[in-house]
Amino acid sequence: MDWDFVYVKFARVWIPDTEDVWKSAELLKDYKPGDTVLHLKFEDEQETQYNIDPQTKELPPLRNPDILVGENDLTALSYLHEPAVLHNLKVRFMDSKLIYTYCGIVLVAINPYEQLPIYGEDIINAYSGQNMGDMDPHIFAVAEEAYKQMARDERNQSIIVSGESGAGKTVSAKYAMRYFATVSGSASETNVEEKVLASNPIMESIGNAKTTRNDNSSRFGKYIEIGFDKRYRIIGANMRTYLLEKSRVVFQAEDERNYHILYQLCASKHLPEFKALRLSNAENFHYTNLGGNPMIEGIDDAKEMMNTRQACSLLGINDSYQMGVFHILGAILHLGNVTIKSNERDADNCFIPPNTEHLIIFCELLGVDYEQMSHWLCHRKIVTGSETYIKPMPKFQAINARDALAKHIYASLFNWIVLHVNQALQASVKQHSFIGVLDIYGFETFEINSFEQFCINYANEKLQQQFNMHVFKLEQEEYMKEQIPWTLIDFYDNQPCINLIEAKLGILDLLDEECKMPKGSDDTWAQKLYNTHLNKSALFYKPRLSNKAFIIQHFADKVEYQCEGFLEKKSSHYSFPAPPPPPHCKDLTSVVRVIAAGRFWITVGPLLCSSYAQFLRRTRAAIIIQKYQRMYAAQQKFLRIRSATIIIQSFVRGFHGRRQYKAILREQKATILQKHVRGWMAKLKYRRIQHAIVYLQCCYRRMMAKRELKKLKIEARSVEHYKTLNIGMENKIVQLQCKVNNQTKEIKSLLEKLSNLEVIYTNATEKLRTEVDRLRVNEENAKVSSNKITSLLEEIAILRKELKETQAQKKHLEEGAMKYKEETELMVSQLKEQNSLLKKEKEDLNLQIQEQAKEITESMEKRMEEETKQLQIDLNDERSRYQSLLNEFCRLEERYDNLKEEISLVNVLKPGHRRTDSTHSSNESEYTYNSLLSSEPGEAEDGTRRPEEFPEQRGALDMSLFLKLQKRVTELEQEKQALQEELDRKEEQALRSKAKEAEDQQVKARGAELEYESLKRQELESENKKLKNELNELHRALNEKASPHVTAPGSPAYKVLLDQLTASSEELEVRKEEVLILRSQLVSQKEAMAHKESKETMTDPMVLLEDVRKMKDQGEITQAYLGLKETNRLLESQLQGQKKNYENELEILRGEVQNLKEEINRQQQLLAQNLQLPPEARIEASLQHEITRLTNENLYYEELYADDPMKYQFYRISLYKRIIDLMEQLEKQDKIVRKLKKQLKVFAKKIGELEVGQTENVSPAQLADEPIRPVNIPRKEKDFQGMLEYKKDDELKLIKNLILELKPRGVAVNLIPGLPAYILFMCVRHADYINDDQRVRSLLTSTINGIKKILKKRSDDFEIVSFWLSNTCRFLHCLKQYSGEEAFMKHNTPRQNDHCLRNFDLAEYRQVISDLAIQIYQQLTKVMENILQPMIVSGMLEHETIQGVSGLKPTGLRKRTSSVADEGTYTLDSIVRQLNNFHSTMCQHGMDPELIKQIVRQMFYIIGSVTLNNLLLRKDMCSWSKGMQIRYNVSQLEEWLRDKNLQNSGAKETLEPLIQAAQLLQVKKKTDEDAEAICSMCNNLTTAQIVKVLNLYTPVNEFEERVTASFIRTIQVRLQNRKDSPQLLMDAKFIFPVTFPFNPSSLALESIQIPSSMNLGFLLRV
Repeated sequence: MDWDFVYVKFARVWIPDTEDVWKSAELLKDYKPGDTVLHLKFEDEQETQYNIDPQTKELPPLRNPDILVGENDLTALSYLHEPAVLHNLKVRFMDSKLIYTYCGIVLVAINPYEQLPIYGEDIINAYSGQNMGDMDPHIFAVAEEAYKQMARDERNQSIIVSGESGAGKTVSAKYAMRYFATVSGSASETNVEEKVLASNPIMESIGNAKTTRNDNSSRFGKYIEIGFDKRYRIIGANMRTYLLEKSRVVFQAEDERNYHILYQLCASKHLPEFKALRLSNAENFHYTNLGGNPMIEGIDDAKEMMNTRQACSLLGINDSYQMGVFHILGAILHLGNVTIKSNERDADNCFIPPNTEHLIIFCELLGVDYEQMSHWLCHRKIVTGSETYIKPMPKFQAINARDALAKHIYASLFNWIVLHVNQALQASVKQHSFIGVLDIYGFETFEINSFEQFCINYANEKLQQQFNMHVFKLEQEEYMKEQIPWTLIDFYDNQPCINLIEAKLGILDLLDEECKMPKGSDDTWAQKLYNTHLNKSALFYKPRLSNKAFIIQHFADKVEYQCEGFLEKKSSHYSFPAPPPPPHCKDLTSVVRVIAAGRFWITVGPLLCSSYAQFLRRTRAAIIIQKYQRMYAAQQKFLRIRSATIIIQSFVRGFHGRRQYKAILREQKATILQKHVRGWMAKLKYRRIQHAIVYLQCCYRRMMAKRELKKLKIEARSVEHYKTLNIGMENKIVQLQCKVNNQTKEIKSLLEKLSNLEVIYTNATEKLRTEVDRLRVNEENAKVSSNKITSLLEEIAILRKELKETQAQKKHLEEGAMKYKEETELMVSQLKEQNSLLKKEKEDLNLQIQEQAKEITESMEKRMEEETKQLQIDLNDERSRYQSLLNEFCRLEERYDNLKEEISLVNVLKPGHRRTDSTHSSNESEYTYNSLLSSEPGEAEDGTRRPEEFPEQRGALDMSLFLKLQKRVTELEQEKQALQEELDRKEEQALRSKAKEAEDQQVKARGAELEYESLKRQELESENKKLKNELNELHRALNEKASPHVTAPGSPAYKVLLDQLTASSEELEVRKEEVLILRSQLVSQKEAMAHKESKETMTDPMVLLEDVRKMKDQGEITQAYLGLKETNRLLESQLQGQKKNYENELEILRGEVQNLKEEINRQQQLLAQNLQLPPEARIEASLQHEITRLTNENLYYEELYADDPMKYQFYRISLYKRIIDLMEQLEKQDKIVRKLKKQLKVFAKKIGELEVGQTENVSPAQLADEPIRPVNIPRKEKDFQGMLEYKKDDELKLIKNLILELKPRGVAVNLIPGLPAYILFMCVRHADYINDDQRVRSLLTSTINGIKKILKKRSDDFEIVSFWLSNTCRFLHCLKQYSGEEAFMKHNTPRQNDHCLRNFDLAEYRQVISDLAIQIYQQLTKVMENILQPMIVSGMLEHETIQGVSGLKPTGLRKRTSSVADEGTYTLDSIVRQLNNFHSTMCQHGMDPELIKQIVRQMFYIIGSVTLNNLLLRKDMCSWSKGMQIRYNVSQLEEWLRDKNLQNSGAKETLEPLIQAAQLLQVKKKTDEDAEAICSMCNNLTTAQIVKVLNLYTPVNEFEERVTASFIRTIQVRLQNRKDSPQLLMDAKFIFPVTFPFNPSSLALESIQIPSSMNLGFLLRV
């Protein structure tokens, strides 16, 4: 082979390494033939050279591409050799935490030595029914394949668990058994599967022990056959054991333990029942302390003892037997502590000291004599032909005898326990097939290997031989089946090693021969081995430094065995005879017989797989070399060599050219793809960012506005609060201000006084001046009067003095005023400073108050939310617990009923008939139920009396209606579209010209009314003409026949006519009264409408514009902006309200269209019925129908428009218009009837005149024989009370016709929803009305039992279960609505409140019926789950809804062929169609909308959980394209919710984990920012689920990359504080707790009519 094409630059290879075993390196140069050195570079950038062996020229193994690393099947690797296998297992185990890997049909498991959450019931349910290649490798997949092939091929299967010691074989076998027990279940009520699992703790306690490699190592081989019946359910099991390691009882190596049961017994010594054993700690017993470490970390031996005792009790080993077992085990412990001493004088003699405590206890526990026991432990008996000798034994032989006795007792006890376990697991019926699980020793090699390890490794050699033959044979058969060219290969066989052990003169043969020799010993046997096999067998070696050991080359490794003890353990003579082996374990080779029945292997550990893979690789290489060698031998001649050389050259050159061309083409296509993809991704990213920015801006602005408004409100509230707190401070400030004001007033008064004094002073000075002038003038006069001078001078001096005093006083006042002014200013400044300080304190207090209020409100809101959530969670938990208990009670009740039916069938059947299982008997009872019912007396005749009048006409009518409906469907759809367009157009016109359109509508309405009145008038006139003609014909006929005796006033015909006339007149009077009442209501409604319309106004936009302009002119921009913001908010709220009103109107119009369809159908049926009536009854029937229709329509629209009185008023107006028309029609009919009465009176007088003289001649017989013309006699309506009366004997018939034999399809389509519930409640009402408590109790009990029977009989019929869930809820609502309780009565009308129950309180029965509704809901959930289960995985995951997105499947995944034939593929459309079917069926049955929402939520939870669980277990589904497919599928489901108006049902939230898992597959997974985004995005996924998806993520093409281990560790670190469940899968069986909100009915009970098709004619309306 030309390796130069493979070993090129950058190729990666594996190099042997002393520390890492294999190390990856990269070629730095191309390899060329003849090179002796490879230039390599390790991953740590270190360069090296690899020398090629010049003889073998063997190159290092190549490394697989990274895209193949971590595959779940080793056969999918490009290069399958030892380093590739080890590296793949390492990546899966270390990086992805995956312990299972396929290798063809073999499952390789690595022991993680810790508990993993991958073995729960949710995982079992996920693997149940799946193909082996569809899910991730798992022990459950192998078990499922075995179970499936047993059922399909009807062949027994076996699972062989092999591997080295400590690899986890016992745990794997235990999980396989648990899978079978869980999936198949039990065929009887004895819970065999629990007993099968209970055998594990018993066998582990008595057969497992701690070794240096494993804390729970099995020290015996075990093969369990699990038996199944014809329905493949567990019926029993049988266990076979091999090679119990008896030597462990008396010897353990360092750091090992004895069997677990002995330590469990010592740990439970404190229990009262174990006081008689006189036990102590395990360290005090010789047999349990040889290893030096009697404790296992993390294991509680006392607790394990409780588990062992519970398992024994479950398997039928009672307490007395258990105590016997414990006595024997305690005796073994005490026997090990018996000391034997040698005789000082004679070394060949030994003795036991007298009164040895442990020997005394041993003898007491086993009931043997102390003297005899002490004697025979130190002596042995030799029996010859004629004599018997008793010979003492030396000390070492006595100790061996003691240990042999202990081993023999323990082995016998072990066999006894196995026997009793098999008896408990024995099948009671014949076994049809079985699955075997073989858990035997793994390959062992210790420091000291003895006879036990030799037997174990010999058994593993046989297993390896069977493994090789089995695997190669199956693989080659697969190649032959697929017609692949294949040369059969002779694979390697380990038969030489087996021959060395078991052939003639082999090791076992020589051992048997030496055991028969009188003086045989281990040394002589070893010498025989050396002489026979040394240097003659390539697999047998002799150690260099020992003559008492030998080495065997096994398939796994070389093992050195010590010959010491081989003969002793093989012969088992000692002083006691060996027990006979069980019949199924006489020969060691019986282990091999188990293998022949098996097909599945679980190899634990990579040891076997790597050698197998290397062998496959070398074999294939040898075949290729042979091919080329033969080709070379055939090409001896030169010309052929030359032509071959030319061909090879052309091939090589062409190959190079093609490869280069393909590389260029691939690069060009990749560039184009990258350009488009990156452009598309950039556009998508830009749109997302743009949308996010706009959305964030809106949210931010809205948040800031709300925050500002909240702040202003808080400030306003805080200022008011501060004012109330600082009332005293304001008063103080006011007082100070008043004081300052008073002082300023005083200062002002003083200043005024000062100014007055100044004025006085100026006046005085002026006076003095004038006086001086006058004095000057009068100076001359003074001279005259000199006597007056002195007096004047004195006055002047006085005045000057006064002036000085005034000036001084003025100055003093000015100084005081200035001082006071300064003090006042100082005080004012101080007050201002205090005021500013107070303001600051006030602001600080306000801020603190705001912060505290905000914190308090936030904490209170948070606390309230948490408490509310916790209360809601507690309530849901309580509901779920109650409903789960109710479900368990229902299951037990069903089991009890099945057992009763089995007992009854056993009593009825003839002797010797075998009893069937409970499930089968329940099915048979369901099929015989109808026959048992029909055999009751009096019911067979009623069953045959089913009047079917005019079947041909009815069939024709139904077909015509069907055709008309089919024809009208498209027309109504078009009318619906036209109505929608017209509605939009009218809304626009209403906004433009409302008044004009109102006038036009009135004119049109009036014209339509006139046309309708004219049509009615013409119809009435034609009817009057017909009546007149018929009356004239009757008159003429009577005159012609001249038979007055027939129509005489006393004759029957006359009475019939008179009764008919009176009935019609009374009917007309009643109709008149109704019309008058409706007319008065119409007038009142018109007045109310006019009053309401007068109040409605609209805001003129022009006024707003003028106001805005004024604001702009006045500069009030800020206030205008705030006002506009407030106005915008109001307008937005109004717009939202109008939008909601529009949506409601749209829904109402849709409902009206649907009602119109139903009305058209009813009108057509009525028309067909009226055509069959005589002409006299047509008018009356049409009037009655019209009034009934209007009444029902009024009730319907009253309920429909209960939330919108405006629309209801418009509807009432239109209704009253139609009633007025009917009233006018009735008045016309009244006139016609009056005329007919007058004519009838005249006609009666004439008849009376003709009657005279003829009645005497007529005999009564002639009157009776005379035929009377049939006349339509209408029944007078009674005032019904909404009750139904029935006889006590008719109760069974009522339950039979109304529940057991009722077909839901006919009731749901043709009758009102919930009719059976209404009928049952009306019967209960009558029983309550007559105060018959026994009848009430009997009827309710029969109803509940009847519903349970029909649901048990048709448990898988969704239509039946949905129908009775709807009727049970309606019956429950009726019991609440008419219970008389105020909480329920407020929803009723006065008439409905009159119908409430009077005598009995049925609250307890309401609870029973509520429980029944919960049971029906859970049954409905199971039915839906069974229907949806096969669709979910195929439709949601496997089917490509978007074609071409998934592309190729992930590289390297090997999907095996299915074990069963495909049952058909499902798509997403299949799921949607099924959901539509569910929804339409529930709506037809009239189920409550809230209950429909809960059911839809449960359906979506099932879809989401099953899809996510399969996604978490399938590597081929974890890719980017599959994430897109899932997102699209989920969007389609959300679209379905929107179409059905179920957005608020909570169903979308149940899909959040699946949505987040799909998003996780699509997001980037490289940087720390990506890790942070993933942690914040996947809040509904657990940490285990996130890590699992990241580990399973598989690139589909070269544009994707694997998730690195460092990134996964980053995710784990970020999520380590998250408190979530460690469970990997969602609980797909979880059922949300259901509630039944009260939903009263507006239907009047007295208006309910019972159709004749229900065969309930025996019920009488009351």
